[in-house]
Amino acid sequence: MIIDARLHAVDIDTGRSVGVGSDDQVVIASLFKILVVLEFARQVVAGQLDPRDREVVRAPDRLGGWGTAGCADDVEVSLRDLAYFAMSVTDNTAADLLLRRVGPDVVPMLAAELGLSRTRVVDGPRQVLESMFEDVGAHDAASFATAFAGLSEERVRALRVFDPAQTTSSTPREITRLLSLIWRDEAGPAAACAMVRELMARQIFWTRLPSGFPADVRVTTKTGTLPGLHIDAGMVEYPDGGRYAVAVFARTRRLQARRIDVDLAIGEAARSAVEELRRM
Repeated sequence: MIIDARLHAVDIDTGRSVGVGSDDQVVIASLFKILVVLEFARQVVAGQLDPRDREVVRAPDRLGGWGTAGCADDVEVSLRDLAYFAMSVTDNTAADLLLRRVGPDVVPMLAAELGLSRTRVVDGPRQVLESMFEDVGAHDAASFATAFAGLSEERVRALRVFDPAQTTSSTPREITRLLSLIWRDEAGPAAACAMVRELMARQIFWTRLPSGFPADVRVTTKTGTLPGLHIDAGMVEYPDGGRYAVAVFARTRRLQARRIDVDLAIGEAARSAVEELRRM
C-alpha cells in the first residue's frame, strides 16, 4: 500500500515532538497554499489589499479541478473568496490568481522571514502544471491526459513535480513549524493568523488526518495530492487544551490520487503520533 512515509508531530505549547524522516526534503504540493493565503491575510491586515477587490476568472485562467478551476463559464469573485476556495477545496486557479495579487516573489520572502530555511518556493500552481505538460510533451490538458495514461511508474516519478529539488518543497518539521507559528499568532499580526485558521477550518476533505480522531477533537488541515503522493498537515486540538501540529507525507506504489485506504492510514499515523506526545 504505502512505500514510505514521513511524519512530524509537535506539541506547540511544550515543544515536545516525534517524527519519522522529519527533516527529509519533500514535495509539499498544495500545502504551498497555506503560505499564499497567509501572505494574503498579512497584506489585508496591513491595508495593502482590500479583500473585497474583485477578480474575474476567465477560461485562460482555469487550471482544471475543484472550485473556480473547474467552472465552465467566467466567474467573478472577491479576493477573500479566492482565499476561501484555495483552502476549502484546494482550488488551483484561485491560488494562482491570489498568488499574482500578493506577488509571487513575496512568498519565498515570507518563508525566510518565518525561519523556514529549507522551504523552497519555486512554483505556483500554473508553473507546476506547465512543467508536467513539458515533461510529457503535451500542449494542453487533453493531450496530457492521453500521454500520462501511457507512462510507466518510473517515467511518472521522473517528472520534475515529484523531485523536491526541482519544485516547491519543505520538510515535515518546517511544515509543523509554520502551523505552530500560525496557531500561536507568531506568523504575522494576530488578525492575519486568525484569518488563516478560519479559512483552514473550512476545508471539506476529512478522510486523512481528521479520520484518526474522535468527534470531540478539533482537526484543522490542508491536504496536498499528486499521483502517488498523499499529504495532510494541520492542527489537532483536544478539549483539555492540548494542541498538536502534525504533518504526514505518504508515497504509494500505485499512482491513483484517490486512495481511501491511504487516507485512513494517514489518520491512524497522526493519532498514534499525538497519543505518544500526550503520554510524554
